[in-house]
Amino acid sequence: MPKMKTKSGAKKRFKLTASGKVRAASAFKRHNMRKRPQKMLRNARGTMILAPQDGKVVRRHFLPND
Repeated sequence: MPKMKTKSGAKKRFKLTASGKVRAASAFKRHNMRKRPQKMLRNARGTMILAPQDGKVVRRHFLPND
């Protein structure tokens, strides 16, 4: 059987914490910022931990070797 490869797009978008959770950048911050409330923009700064269900999908399908 061939080896499972890590998706190269996922390598750039996700990092794993020491406890195995998946860290990702916040969504909805690419354009049209003037339409969004300041509170939403403040809360979306930096990175966030994905929900456990989403993290499980990312680890299983996109980052199998991590």
